[in-house]
Amino acid sequence: MLRPSYPIETERLTLRPFQEGDLESLYAYQSLPEVARFLYWEPRSLDESRSFLKQKMGASGIEKEGDWLVLAVVWRETGDLIGEVNLQWRSREHRQGEIGYIFNPGYHGRGFATEAAEVVLRLGFEGLDLHRVCGRLDGRNAASARVLERLGMRREAHLVQNEIVKGEWSDEVVYAMLRQEWDARPAS
Repeated sequence: MLRPSYPIETERLTLRPFQEGDLESLYAYQSLPEVARFLYWEPRSLDESRSFLKQKMGASGIEKEGDWLVLAVVWRETGDLIGEVNLQWRSREHRQGEIGYIFNPGYHGRGFATEAAEVVLRLGFEGLDLHRVCGRLDGRNAASARVLERLGMRREAHLVQNEIVKGEWSDEVVYAMLRQEWDARPAS
């Protein structure tokens, strides 16, 4: 079980559960074709974003295998909600988890995704005592691959044309890190 104390602060960011007032900022990036490009969903309408916001608001802790922790990422300098990070507890028996992130493109290229994703990686290893955490992405998403590499995750697999996504065959790339690799990382 994982129930972090909120807010979680990094050098530049505040991570917290989603709130009702986040709808406009959430919709601002969920509605963009470039955000949905490498994800399973199409750009979302305001009503779809409202529905997903309710789900995200209920994902502030992990109680059982399969649960997701989803956190809003706020840039403290401006107070803007700039994206989200998540952690899923994939297997209790095998102590496995998965991380993910989605950011508004207006904030790409500043290291925010790496800074925020490091928090959920830490929560997975140190909060849930996971043995292995992975990150999965569309093989064409080079920017997301760079985030996982900056976190120190290693590329484990490249699955060629393993899924049909949005009507076309898509590759999937899997990165992962073991707890012992997390513990051996240089302090950041």
